[in-house]
Amino acid sequence: MTGTARTAYLDTAPLREGDTVALVSPAGPGNEESLQRAVGYYESWGLTVKVGASVLTPHPRAKYLAGPDDARRRDLVDAWLDPEVDAVVAVRGGYGALRLLDGIDWDHMRGAAARRDGRPKLLTGSSDITALHEAFRAHLDLPTLFCPMAGNNVFRDSEPIRDDVRRWLFEPWAGRELIGPKTEIMVPGRASGRFVGGNLSLLAAAMGAPEAAVPAPGILFLEDITEEPYRLDGYLTQLRRSGRLAQSTGIVLGSWHECGDIDLVKALMRDEFGDATVPVLWEQGFGHDPNALSIPLGVDGVLDATGDEPLLTVGVSA
Repeated sequence: MTGTARTAYLDTAPLREGDTVALVSPAGPGNEESLQRAVGYYESWGLTVKVGASVLTPHPRAKYLAGPDDARRRDLVDAWLDPEVDAVVAVRGGYGALRLLDGIDWDHMRGAAARRDGRPKLLTGSSDITALHEAFRAHLDLPTLFCPMAGNNVFRDSEPIRDDVRRWLFEPWAGRELIGPKTEIMVPGRASGRFVGGNLSLLAAAMGAPEAAVPAPGILFLEDITEEPYRLDGYLTQLRRSGRLAQSTGIVLGSWHECGDIDLVKALMRDEFGDATVPVLWEQGFGHDPNALSIPLGVDGVLDATGDEPLLTVGVSA
């Protein structure tokens, strides 16, 4: 596909009724009830749903994995290569997506990236699925959607989440604003660039891997869950020492759900970014917030923190 693939969903919605999505579990396990609930959401939106053959296959040793690596990888790759599939949807996160990357033939994946109408297929998911977002950025150069996953209870419990995900799937992306209700300006300024990033601990875990060697300039989104401030400090140090932070034209800090005293987390972020030469937003709202916002990755946008209220806009030039 050409470089124009990254703009494919700015003016036309990724999906329409009648399209096909494939549900896969690249990371942690779910159960029959959560899987059927996820299927129900997407079918209620007028989509045809396929389910990976191994989604409910237990791992013989590790209960934290949704089946053996080979089975989870096969489901992901088969879904992407399926010419009938328009979007590949991760049912849940947890842990395990990073284990799949080395066994994927990325040339083969690249050759199957176009859907029937010529636009790129879409990958969706969040949390541990950051590993796949990063791999798709580095190897396929495609837009992806960092969004809450339908197999999780937060998707069940939050109507705003369900409505937001549906809008990202069925409406064009250009011009959409991404500011959450608690967003603050930590460092003022204005920046443009490609939206990149995701879960902080997953980005740190990938340091030294092939994907991390592919430069990722742009506006860097960071969030995490159940990580104490000292661990967040270590992850940020890894990103800084590796040069990943220096590539950023702007920083967007999302939610830090169950990461200890939020005031301590904010103080850590001020220590790390308070003297930054790029604009920084605090608590933008994406990540593991109970009403988390979806974020498109791999597309360009603008962060404008020059006024009293910040703006974070998809698909516009500076």
